[in-house]
Order: sequence, then structure tokens, then C-alpha cells
Amino acid sequence: MSTEITRLGNGLRVVTHSMGHLETTSLGLWVGVGARHEAESENGISHFLEHMSFKGTASRSAQAIAEEIEAVGGELNAATGLESTAYYARVLKGDEGVALELLADILLNSRFAPAELERERDVILQEIAATRDSPDDLAYELAHEAAYPEQAVGRTILGTADNVRAFTARDLNRFLETRYRAGGMVLAAAGAVNHDQFVRHAEAQFGGLTPGDIGSEEAARYRGGMRWHPKRFEQSHLLLAFEGPSAREDAFFTAQVFSGLFGGGMSSRLFQEAREKRGLCYAIYSSAWGLTDTGMLAVHAATGTEMMAELIDVVGTELASVAEKGPTLAELQRAKAQLKAGLMMALESSSTRAEQMARQLLNFGRLIDASELIEKVDAVTVGDAREFASRLSAVRPSIAVVGAGKKSRELGVLAERTAARSSAGAGTWRS
Repeated sequence: MSTEITRLGNGLRVVTHSMGHLETTSLGLWVGVGARHEAESENGISHFLEHMSFKGTASRSAQAIAEEIEAVGGELNAATGLESTAYYARVLKGDEGVALELLADILLNSRFAPAELERERDVILQEIAATRDSPDDLAYELAHEAAYPEQAVGRTILGTADNVRAFTARDLNRFLETRYRAGGMVLAAAGAVNHDQFVRHAEAQFGGLTPGDIGSEEAARYRGGMRWHPKRFEQSHLLLAFEGPSAREDAFFTAQVFSGLFGGGMSSRLFQEAREKRGLCYAIYSSAWGLTDTGMLAVHAATGTEMMAELIDVVGTELASVAEKGPTLAELQRAKAQLKAGLMMALESSSTRAEQMARQLLNFGRLIDASELIEKVDAVTVGDAREFASRLSAVRPSIAVVGAGKKSRELGVLAERTAARSSAGAGTWRS
């Protein structure tokens, strides 16, 4: 297996990883532009643009795009995030040229025809409405807004219904011209791929991309707070989150290890105490994620409204316990083993390998070898995990409670008080 990188004349980085035992190739273009690069009036435009890219070009209809990729047994898709948008495909060995031509066409030559624009507008409005019926989505959206209020990074990726109703083809084209620059993109492929051939295809299809960078984004400013929603669901949902280190900090590996031992698996503290010992919920878990300048450690659980107060107490008590005493060595070692296994298993997937290479080049400007990642995980100590928990306890939490009707507000206030019991004072990760 080998990894190679080439930078085209316009600044586009092309990276491949050959996996000789595979007969397929995963490839895609990762653009370092997402929801946090949007002005308030543009909120949702990255996601809208991603949808519209598949709705017809100067030479292909939406149906023709679908038929052409499926004629070679391939698949084509896209996804929008806070910091990037990905357009990707998977094809059989030898069909990389077909996929690249289609990707280039939808990115460079989309027509944004009025009829297609109106149809997709309705689709996205339904997608936004669906989040109102999903307590999980609603809780995450509210907690994120509480963490980063009045900032692009705290807004929803889908955008507001008013914005979606107002977007025009001119708006989409202007955003493309302003933000989609070759220097802020990475074309990545993994699997049955030959680097030199792939670069030649890339040069032919993407050599005309506008040079330059994508421009800067507003720095994230964590605040924290409580949000609740009066809608009733079958269960009450708690989302308790704290600012953590960014993906660019070594402490991010501590955050991931801590998340694993705190609520990452069946042996984790929260699962054992809340699910196994008390039967308070079916599932409870924590997750750690990082952006380029901020991060978050979040705990999510759902239970009956009458049991939510006890569940909140369990989360607060366990966090205070780790902050005071630290985890056991056995807990730490299990969490490390889970994290390392997850990292290595993921790299056996060509699609994950392509995505990881692209994100590393976008975020760090270099590729990070698996051995370096494992080394950073191994370096996390019991003391690191204890200090991490202590620092979380000093950060004002971001709380969302959904599903208990008007009682959601009361439960949210209780969660704030519970978090404050173990807090040394409100602040941020870097205060």
C-alpha cells in the first residue's frame, strides 16, 4: 500500500492511497466550506448547493447523472458539515475517470434550473420540518445553539426555512464563485487506484477550477447556556455538553479517551450506572468531536419524564467522581483499546481512508500516519483524564431538554444546577 500527494497548478491537492487487494475505488472532492462559512442571510446555502448539484448540468439532466454512474455499477452522493462539504463516489476498478467526470460536471456546470430549484426547495423544507419531529435532532440543535449563540458555527446546517424559501440561482452561483476555490479543496481516492493516472484525470477535469483559498471564517466563541422545547414526545431527551479541545490540539485525544470511558460503550461509567444498575434508560452515550478551533464533549440520553431528574443526577455525580478521583487504570485501558481498534478498523475501509486523508490535509496541511494517532492515544494517562474531567466541570455547560412539554424547562434548570454543584465557575475550555 502506498500514499502519494500531488498539487495541481491551481492549488488543488490530489491524494491517493493504493489498497492492492481491493477491486473498487472510493473517491471524492472535499471542499473546506460548510455552514460556518455562511453569513446569517446565507445560512443553509452550502446544504442547498449540495442538493442542487445533482439536479442537472449544461449537458446532463438529473436522470442522466444517475443513469451514468449506475451504468458502471457506481454510486454518487454528497454531505454537508459545519466546516466542509464532500462530493464523493465509489466505483469499480478502472471507472475512476467516469466518476471524476461526473463530479467535475456537477460542481462546475450545474444549471440550477428554476423548476429543479423549486422542487428541491420543497424537499429541503420537508427535511427541516422532519428535524422538528426528531427529539434527538432537536436536542442537538438546541444545545449547539446554546454553546455558540449568534454565530455561524452555532447555526443549523440545514438553514432556516425563511432562507431556504429565498435562495435563488444567483445566490448559489455567487457562493460558488466566492468560496469554491481550488486551494481550499482536496481530491482524494483510496482503493484500486493508480496515482499517476488519477492525477491525469484530475488535471483534465479540475484543472480549470479557480485558484485561491476559500477565505476565513469567524472564530468560535463558546458561551454555554440552557435551551428547552415545549413539544411533547414519548420520552424526554437530555443533551448535556461542554466545550472541549479542538481537533488540532493534542488534548483532543484525551477527550476521545475520556468520552470512551465515561459513556462510550457497554462498560462505560454512564452505561453501567444508568442502564445496568438503575434501569433508567435504554441507551446513554457520550461523544467527543472537534472543529479547527473548538470542540465539544456531549452526553445524550432519553428516558421517561418521571425518571429524568435521577438520570441528570447520575450524569453529574459520575462527572464529579472522575474529576475528583480520576478513572481506574482498567477503565483507561479499555477506552484506549476501543479507540485504537476503531481507528484501525476504519482504515480498512477505502471510503473512510479517502475521507480521512482529505480531512487531514484540510485541517492540518499534512497526512497523519496511523502509528502517530496510536501513539497519541497511548500517551493519555489517568491523570490526563482526571484533569480533563476537572476542566469540563469548570466550563458552563450547554444543555437542551426536549420531550417533556413545559416541564422540559424545569428539568433544564435542574441540569444546570446539577452541573454547577461540581463546577469551579463558569468559563470556557481555554479560560
